[in-house]
Amino acid sequence: MTERDISRDISRDASRDILAELAALRAADLPVHGGRTLAYVYDPGLGPDTADLAHAAYAAMADVNGLDMTAFPSVAALENDVVAAAAALLGGGPDTAGTVTSGGTESVLLAVLTAREHARATRGVTAPKMILPVTAHAAFHKAAHLFGIETVPLPVDPETFTPDPAAVAAALDDRTALVVVSAPSYAHGVVDPVPEIAALAAARGVLCHVDACIGGWLLPYARRLPDAPAMPAFDLAVPGVTSLSVDLHKYAYTPKGASVVLFRDAELRRHGYFACAAWPGYPVVNTTLQGTKSAGPLAAAWAVLRHIGDAGYLDLAARTVRTARALRTGIAAIPGLRVLGDPPGSLLSVASSDPALDVFVVADCLRAHGWYVQPQPGHGGLPRTVHLTVTAAADGKAPELLAALADAADEARKLGPAVADPGLVEAAALIDPATLTPEDSAALLQLAGLGDGGALPDRMAPVLALLEQLPTALAERLLPDVIGGLFHGRPANLA
Repeated sequence: MTERDISRDISRDASRDILAELAALRAADLPVHGGRTLAYVYDPGLGPDTADLAHAAYAAMADVNGLDMTAFPSVAALENDVVAAAAALLGGGPDTAGTVTSGGTESVLLAVLTAREHARATRGVTAPKMILPVTAHAAFHKAAHLFGIETVPLPVDPETFTPDPAAVAAALDDRTALVVVSAPSYAHGVVDPVPEIAALAAARGVLCHVDACIGGWLLPYARRLPDAPAMPAFDLAVPGVTSLSVDLHKYAYTPKGASVVLFRDAELRRHGYFACAAWPGYPVVNTTLQGTKSAGPLAAAWAVLRHIGDAGYLDLAARTVRTARALRTGIAAIPGLRVLGDPPGSLLSVASSDPALDVFVVADCLRAHGWYVQPQPGHGGLPRTVHLTVTAAADGKAPELLAALADAADEARKLGPAVADPGLVEAAALIDPATLTPEDSAALLQLAGLGDGGALPDRMAPVLALLEQLPTALAERLLPDVIGGLFHGRPANLA
């Protein structure tokens, strides 16, 4: 054996060791395939062919820099195809323009930034406002924080969980830069009355953004099913809708890192671009918030869209909606549980109708059965819930999940509701978050059961019950410390 052969064998062994260590780390994660994780991941259940194609396309373009499409024209070619597909699906016309982003949050940020700049340039608005239902995604609050925009949150109906167009009309004024609606809202899975609200915004010369990040690649296909669910129109064909966001890494089932934000025309899109010639380096034009970015996610999205195709997505939608309906019917038959609103697609929000049954405890018990559902604290008079994101991979699994959910509900009743310590809640109400020291934060988190070196407890229900009772400003002060505790200094293991 030559020295080169020995070196190659050593390198191969080292690679295997590194990948084995990575697999060991992944063992603690929720599963991303199989339909048992009902949040965060989107699995079409199509087998290895689609995944292998996506990974190969990703790898083929991973080293291509999307910063400069004049140097890498493949980036523009792929993006044009992807944007055109999204526009065709979502009511776009010949003037529709779009941008591929890294995800729903970046798409939302670009839409809000565009609205701010458009309001300033066309109407002279220097202190902009954004009207949004309380059910709008947190990404809009992030955008408001980053871009200095005042939010005007509106309540939603406690039965339909959608905003009242009359409340939107009353809130519109000369400072309004953007009105936000959802199709559907993440928390409850319902579609806002987009046509009515978009018309009100248009009458005042205000932009209207539809957050279809989670529903944009599912609802158009769900509409085409023989027993199509009822839902209002929501896309760019609706008069007054000026922008729309849709995530490809959700129900288009592409790898993470791909979303599209569509605008009514290129002139509107231009307000979200950034250009800089005020330095001695190369002229900079950023179409997204990122500069350098891999073209891997874009290429993977392009490949998966072509591979699955229209007929494939229609079949995936049928499987998804069928499963969501079966779950909705089955949940209604479990004593003490109810699905909120009238969700037409794949998202279900489950609340308790029995004071002795705490859905936070149900979520903990269900996780012990190998199913993950996402707890959602109550807010502004809306009840605490657990959220289910149903994907095509869950097709056929509804009976198994419903049986596990019924067992979890029985266990949760025996355990009783999670109750926040009244004394701690009373003390928290007196705390000024602005003056909280790191030591104070650590002490509070310790009392809340989150002080063990950043480790999260096995049962999250008591923690969530406390979080729900904290003043919002204090919760937002403490949450970064909870997550920050997961990232700690330790000896590097990269040598």
